Amino acid sequence: MPDARLYSPATARNRQPILEVLQVTLPERARVLEIASGSGEHAVHFAQAMPGWDWQPSDTSGDALDSIQAWCRHTGLDNVRPPIRLDITRDPWPEGPFDAVVAINLIHIAPWNVTDALMAGAAQQLSPAGALALYGPYMRDGEHTAPSNATFDADLKKRDPRWGIRDLTDVSTAARQWGFAAERVEEMPANNLTVVFHRQG
Repeated sequence: MPDARLYSPATARNRQPILEVLQVTLPERARVLEIASGSGEHAVHFAQAMPGWDWQPSDTSGDALDSIQAWCRHTGLDNVRPPIRLDITRDPWPEGPFDAVVAINLIHIAPWNVTDALMAGAAQQLSPAGALALYGPYMRDGEHTAPSNATFDADLKKRDPRWGIRDLTDVSTAARQWGFAAERVEEMPANNLTVVFHRQG
């Protein structure tokens, strides 16, 4: 049987720093929905480290869904649920409440309406104390945080004019419209950030 597992070099570099932010954000037992899970390498790394986390991966890509299933078979984990096909702009979200919604490297490789849909869905499906955690590159106060990010942003916009690195202020403004405030902004490898939102008040 062919091995359907996909591999991402970026995941190998960032999965442990992201895990460390999630470990101080979430309790030892938590139900988590991951949006746009990609290869599934993040899901199995986090679930191996935290056996009390019940991890629900999702993606829109058939190759990604196959890879997630293959990684789950390879690791034998029982706290990663079968991946679901989920386009957050049009599909019903799985029923909550979730203790966290996690999206890694999503909002810059998608039109802006995906960010709006992410905030709206999280507002509906998160528990009152739940967290929305986003990882990726951001602009801050209208400026890129590194020349490499500016180059990456230009490349993204060549691929699709609707894509691009978002300004953290714009993302935070969108989050506030759905009752969220950024409570933690952590510097990550390769000039990225992990931003954790909770409900205001």
